[in-house]
Amino acid sequence: MCCLNRPFDDQNQPRIALETEAIITILRQCQSGEWKLITSAALDAEIAQTPDLERLKNVKAILKIAKIRVISSEFIENRARELVQLGFASYDATHIASAERSRADIFLSTDNRLIRKAKNHSTLINIRVDNPVEWLMMITQPEDPTHD
Repeated sequence: MCCLNRPFDDQNQPRIALETEAIITILRQCQSGEWKLITSAALDAEIAQTPDLERLKNVKAILKIAKIRVISSEFIENRARELVQLGFASYDATHIASAERSRADIFLSTDNRLIRKAKNHSTLINIRVDNPVEWLMMITQPEDPTHD
């Protein structure tokens, strides 16, 4: 959710502007079909709570490029409860459980606390969690370690 909202945040802060550029680049790759954006029932529920109607409309427009939608299930609910016991907030736990269920390659977030918590529990979480800027930089690095 934070990634979807980032392009609509105040772009005067360098970190926000950088994350926005990374997210837009990632979304373009999804739109072109190179990558797949995954959405979920949990994301729909969180988005529905957006009080700013313009932002709500914009976020829903972004999600139209999603190719996969994870529906709620007993598995996701049980897994989310396990993640809450590890200290994740309820929505974060449900988003991570949904991402695990979809076998996503990456779960992106601009929430530093969520990322730190996920890295601290990396052996108990079945998905990599990262910031969009850091992940994009990592995957676009040349394969050749001698390349500058």
